[in-house]
Amino acid sequence: MSESKKIGVTEVVLRDAHQSLLATRFRYHDMEAALKNLDDVGFWSVESWGGAIFDSCIRYLGEDPWHRIRKIKSMMPNTPQQMLLRGQNLLGYKHYSDDVVNKFVECSKENGVDVFRVFDALNDPRNMHQALQAVIGMDGHAQGTISYTTSPVHTVDLWVELAKKIQDMGAHSLAIKDMAGLLKPYVAFELVSRLKDELEIPVHMHCHATTGMSVATGVKAIEAGLDNIDTSISSMSMTYGHTPTETLISILDGTNRETGLDLEKLTPIAEHFQKVRKKYKNFEGSLRGVDARILASQVPGGMLTNLENQLKAQDSIDRFDEVISEIPKVREDLGFIPLVTPTSQIVGTQSVINILSGSRYSTVTNEVKSLLKGEYGATPAPVNKDLQQEGIGDSAVITCRPADVLTDDFQSVEDEFKQALFEKNITADASVENILIYAMFPEIGLNFLENVDNPDYFESEPLDIVELTDSSYLVTVDDQEYSVTLKADSTVTINDGSQVNQVAPTASIQTGSGEVIAAPLGGNIFRVIITEGESVDADSTILILEAMKMETEIKAPSAGVVGKIFVKPGDSVKPGTPLFEIVS
Repeated sequence: MSESKKIGVTEVVLRDAHQSLLATRFRYHDMEAALKNLDDVGFWSVESWGGAIFDSCIRYLGEDPWHRIRKIKSMMPNTPQQMLLRGQNLLGYKHYSDDVVNKFVECSKENGVDVFRVFDALNDPRNMHQALQAVIGMDGHAQGTISYTTSPVHTVDLWVELAKKIQDMGAHSLAIKDMAGLLKPYVAFELVSRLKDELEIPVHMHCHATTGMSVATGVKAIEAGLDNIDTSISSMSMTYGHTPTETLISILDGTNRETGLDLEKLTPIAEHFQKVRKKYKNFEGSLRGVDARILASQVPGGMLTNLENQLKAQDSIDRFDEVISEIPKVREDLGFIPLVTPTSQIVGTQSVINILSGSRYSTVTNEVKSLLKGEYGATPAPVNKDLQQEGIGDSAVITCRPADVLTDDFQSVEDEFKQALFEKNITADASVENILIYAMFPEIGLNFLENVDNPDYFESEPLDIVELTDSSYLVTVDDQEYSVTLKADSTVTINDGSQVNQVAPTASIQTGSGEVIAAPLGGNIFRVIITEGESVDADSTILILEAMKMETEIKAPSAGVVGKIFVKPGDSVKPGTPLFEIVS
């Protein structure tokens, strides 16, 4: 540590910490009491938006994501607010036209975002360019990103060349985003040393703690000249999350790279989130230490907790280890792509389907087909040609910048949105913010706007729970305390003696002579394409199931007539739920 220079710290508790540890379920009011204290610390920035926040707000929580960032900014006027932006994907799962990207960045800046960490899941610089230019045009801080991964084709030289391209695009800083905790300490020292020698812009680093290396990696990177580092308050750190803020401050205290931050100012923040975290216990993953399997599977922290919750929803948590083993195989088939949203969801969902169906690639998600077709950009290595042929047949593969072939623009999205409001009789206004919600999440966005004043539509507010014994809990609802005892017979006994069965309901239907097709995964019915009574060929798509945020086509197994359809768009289904019947 020869150079005497303070290192900047970005606190991630308001975004990536709870995305990684608690499946992005923090509600704004559970963070609000800590915002003033966070603002007083002197962080380089606080990451408070982007990533899965937007999706979670409208899908699960019933909160307006634009309102959230405005409130956070108003409560933290002294600290730059940072977001994670998926380049041409924005916050969705596909590419959007350049003018939609421009509108989104403009709107985000106006609502309170100061620092935009722009990345592309494939590390294709063409997919970062427009978003970086839009941020620069809005006088925001444009931070380009290396999504770090390891494979036979990824080398330090490759990362340095990518970093130079990002700098040439005008980025104000560069971030090394180590979403799975794969960056080894001495590799970090070599990489940061090279970057500091060859770049003129500052270098930031973001590491997850899943493999146990993040603290050591951070220290070695700082020794090599790193400028800024991401951390999370101690009560919301480690396992699937990040290096504890207090730990890093203490390690650097008294050195020529100290942070200049006061540990005492962090104590009330840590205490606040320690208390709040208990409310979200049901979203906690099972990891209690480190997971060395991630060195092979490369699953990022945020994906792990979501994957566990998704497998629980499929009644298949017992197959978690099988899915973890399948993920690196699918990743290799798809060209050794990094695992970061949306590619982590694409690979993860396909891996779940491969395991639960008992046959690899018997069903291929639409997103995998899009990736095989080049709609997400250039993969680091060639994809599996047999899988590509199976997924897209003889369709031409896109080799140009994917956004260059898009035909939708902001005006067409706005017109479509207004028409949808009229047809569904939704009273929401056609603000730019609402149009952008619809642009990224058409079905989910419309459902959100239609039900924004209907709390019963969204997930229930977590209860304030304080554990008393192994089987007894004190539950606070509207300031009223109840003693609740969990018994082995799957009933809940409340202190007034009443009991509530927790046996899940089962569906029972009668059909004629047709073959009933059941849901292979739990999820929501996204679209029904065929109507009852229609004749279909074998392999015709009957409906689309949205499972784990990905679209899966459910096809007819044989030619025939579609008999009864048991579901409709918006319905929630479990694995094995009857969907439709085919009468031969």
